[in-house]
Order: sequence, then structure tokens, then C-alpha cells
Amino acid sequence: MKAFEKRPRPGRLAVRVQSWSRSALQALEATFATPAAPGGAPFGGASGRWTRLLPYAFGVALVASLLPVTVHLLVNDYGVPGALAGAVATAQTAPLLLATTRPLQAWWVVFPADIVGALVQLASDGPQARLWPWTPPAVVGYCALMLALGLREPRRTLVGVWLATGAAGYLLELVRPYGQSGVTTLLFVLSGVLLLLASSLRARSEAQRRLAEQETISEAERAHRTLLEERARIARELHDVVAHHMSVITVQADSAPYRIPGLPEAAREEFTSIAGSARESLAEMRRLLAVLRSDGSEGERAPQPGLDRLQQLVEATVRAGLPAELSLAARLVDGRTEVPQAVGLSAYRIVQEALANVVRHAPGAPTRVSVREDGSGRLTVLVVNGPATEPASPLETAGTGHGLVGMRERVRLTGGTLDAGPLPDGGFRVAADLPLGPAGAEAAPGPGPGRDPGAN
Repeated sequence: MKAFEKRPRPGRLAVRVQSWSRSALQALEATFATPAAPGGAPFGGASGRWTRLLPYAFGVALVASLLPVTVHLLVNDYGVPGALAGAVATAQTAPLLLATTRPLQAWWVVFPADIVGALVQLASDGPQARLWPWTPPAVVGYCALMLALGLREPRRTLVGVWLATGAAGYLLELVRPYGQSGVTTLLFVLSGVLLLLASSLRARSEAQRRLAEQETISEAERAHRTLLEERARIARELHDVVAHHMSVITVQADSAPYRIPGLPEAAREEFTSIAGSARESLAEMRRLLAVLRSDGSEGERAPQPGLDRLQQLVEATVRAGLPAELSLAARLVDGRTEVPQAVGLSAYRIVQEALANVVRHAPGAPTRVSVREDGSGRLTVLVVNGPATEPASPLETAGTGHGLVGMRERVRLTGGTLDAGPLPDGGFRVAADLPLGPAGAEAAPGPGPGRDPGAN
């Protein structure tokens, strides 16, 4: 039992190393997805401080390991004097620190230094010199530099670097000392493969980034188009509502001289003017409606629905398999509370869209619909559904509107408020508060300070 209690548990260090490694891999993926700008650090967008320092730590470790190895190799194997070997090794390895942010500038230092190193080897005759013209540390450092170049520079620059590498190597092959093995072809092929691999990863990452940007733009355009379509649909429906009242005004103004005996001439002219203005308004509305229906859509011939159609709507939803119940205030049913036609239409459409969303996203969920007047001149529409009892599946039939976008537009039209969101139990709640009097229209939000002008 004691042995079991003393069994060592994973230490905090291991947990930190694992977390740091995961963060580094995520930062590496983010670097490929969004290549850094010239002069910027590869992991500059990482959240962790140690992750941002990773490229610099790798560069320091590479230089710290290659520099002494290069000096030792030049002195012992190639017979280069110590001071000269140190200068050549520093020129070949130290610029790799710059490769983290500016790999092309680092190449302009490392490449001539490698050529100078080859010429220094040519003048020396070490006892164990085997490779020409590049030493093994120079090959390793040059390959790391090729990876950095491939991730940061355009393809035209990479092709130039690759051709310059091959040209310099094969020119130095012409003066290769006897008995040494050439690594020109090896470095030429290896650098080409690394450049191609790194540039391909970079091109793929840029393509993914551009695709994500286009998807974001397309989503924004789709949302904007949906908003405009819903506004046009609301405008077409409101035409029928307003046209009815304007027609009544026209008829009353035309018939007033015949219904009211002994009407003064001035009053007759006033009624005639009112009728003419009403006809002009109707004609203007029809012209605007023709513009909204320029896409070839047909006008609706059926009367616009209102609160009197809610019972039929809920019954149709129940027949479709959704357990729904309606609570409609008696004052709204018998007409004791006057509901403007625009408000009634908006309330009907809100309930219609909310029930359609329940059918799509929460099939089988018990749903309650409540429409009541709170006594202060406002109409409250509430649709609450529980969690789905059946697996949701996409429906082939299109909805009646555009979801919450259409609801918000209709509520904004009447000057009301909308509260919609998920419930803790997995259901959803839609609550709309619509004014019944003209005060609501005057309070309708419009463009102003702190308000999005595109929302109206």
C-alpha cells in the first residue's frame, strides 16, 4: 500500500512542456496560415511569450552549435589558421540569427561567406580534408536558411537563389583539389527541394487564408442581401395595408359632397384636393412597388394575414407534427382592443417565422405561443419552445422569411423591441414587444449617433 502511495505522479514540468509544445504547434500552424510580413517575427501573433521567442531560440541554438563545429573543422581538417577560421565560421553562421525575420538579407551574407570559405580551403591543405566546396556545417546552415527563404520570399527570388547556389558550386568544382569529394550536386538538389517544399506550404497557406477571407466577405454579402430581400418583402406587404387606407380616404373625400348637404364651396374644394392627393399617393406607391417587383415576382392576391389567422397557423403547425399551443387574449379576438393592420401583420409573421425555426431546428419540441395586450398600449408576442425531442434534419422546403433578420426588421418597422436567444434547458425564446398606438411609429429607431445606419 505504501509503495502504491509513493508512486510518482506526472510533474508540473512535464505538464508545462506538453502545454508549451501544443502551443508551439498551434503557432506554427498559424504561421503557415498567415505568413509574417517582411521584418516581422514568424510567431509574432502567438499568445504565449515563450512561443513568440521560439524562432529566436532556434536561431541561437543553431548558431551556437554550428559556430564551434565550423571552427574546429576548418582548423583540424582543413588546416586553416585559427583566426581566419574563426572569421570565416562567424560569417557563415552568425547571419543565421537574421534569418528569423530577414532571410534574404542573411543569404546575401552567408552565400559570399561560403564562397570565401571554399577559397580559404583551396589555399590550405589540411590532412583530413574530404568535402569540397562546402563543409558539413555550411551545408546544414545553408539548408536551414533555404527553409526560412522558402517561407518568406516570392518564387522569383527563390529561383534566383537556387540558380546562384548551383552556379557558384559548379564553378568551384572546376578548381576542386585532388582527392576531395564534391557536394555541389547534393546541396543544389537539397536546396531546391527545401525551397520547393517551403514555398508550396506558403502558397497553400496563402490560398487557405484568401479562401477564408472570401468566405467571410461572401457571408457578409449574403447577410446584407438577406436583409434587403426581407425589407423589400415587408414593403410589398405594407403596400396592401397602406393602399387600403388611402383608398378609403379617396372614397370618403369624393363622396363627402354628396353625403353632407349644404357643404360650402371651400369645403368641396378641400375634399377634392384631399382626394387628388390620395390618388397621387396611390399612384406613387404603385410605381415604387413596380420597382420592388422588377425581378418578376408576382403580387399576392390574398388578403394580408393578421391576429385572426394565428389559430389556423398554430393548427397547421400541430398537424405538421409539432406540439404547439396558442394563448390569445380575448380582447384581441373580439376586437375590443384595436390592433393596427401593420402591427397585426408583423405579429403574425413573427409567430410564423418562429414556428418555422422550431420545425427546422428543434423538431418535436413542445412550443407555447402567447399574444396579449399588457394594458399600456403594447402588444406582447412570445414564442417559447423546449429542447428537440427528435434528431434535426435539414428541410428541403424554404422558410417563410429570413429568420431573426426578418423578425428584427418587422419589429423595427413598428418601433418595438425584440429579445431572442437560447434557454438554459436547450430551448429557444422569441419575445417581441410591439406598440399599438402611433407613438410607437414616432419612436421607431433611425440613423443617429451610436446607431448603425445600415440597420434601417
